[in-house]
Amino acid sequence: MLRFADVSKTYAKGVRALAGVSLDIAAGEFVFIVGPTAAGKSTLLKLVYREELPTRGAVLVNGLDVTRLRPRDVPFLRRRVGVVFQDFRLLPRKTVWENVAFALEVTGAPPRAEGRVVEVLETVGLAGRADALPGELSAGQQQRVSIARALVHRPPLLLADEPTGNLDPDTSWEITQLLARINAAGTTVVVTTHDTAIVDRLRRRVIAIDAGTVVRDEAQGGYAGTVAAPSAAGGPYGGGEGGSDGAA
Repeated sequence: MLRFADVSKTYAKGVRALAGVSLDIAAGEFVFIVGPTAAGKSTLLKLVYREELPTRGAVLVNGLDVTRLRPRDVPFLRRRVGVVFQDFRLLPRKTVWENVAFALEVTGAPPRAEGRVVEVLETVGLAGRADALPGELSAGQQQRVSIARALVHRPPLLLADEPTGNLDPDTSWEITQLLARINAAGTTVVVTTHDTAIVDRLRRRVIAIDAGTVVRDEAQGGYAGTVAAPSAAGGPYGGGEGGSDGAA
């Protein structure tokens, strides 16, 4: 699904974001990418959806080297890669429905594809708020709209860059559960995060990056390394992975 082959990225004045990163993420995986601020996590994701180009190396999505795409082909890539941001990036004067539908419009999807808006709003639990403006929603609901927008093209790959960074702990867990359900339905999910609690609670594959290099790649890992099985009490978020997921 996703491969980085000896990827390096150096910005102006010699600022190194990534150095010789090689890794593979298989179709259907749920992967956390963790590490300190400025470790290179966000740069890694930007290379996947062609917001940035590497200084060296190749980035392949389903076998396609996205670094070699012509600019006119980049919108087609972005139909195949959904992206969720920490700051939501919703259009404040457009309704929930319009924000999600706009993602179809800007990539030239046919009008009949707008039926997908209903589908993804149901997926994220916001079918009843389609006419609301972003300012009328909680932060958690706004992030759900962002996720719906990222899913509207039915991409096989979903990237989430610090999706819980602006949310309280309970809402962070609800959003993480939503991403886990999306993954269970067949979408490959890659999440960058500083949120120790959700990584330790969910226990999926963890790739740790520091100073632009991969320093750890662990199946069912914790934020700082292998963690013990969750207690019966369920840790700071209460019940297990399949617990309550009320509206955020």
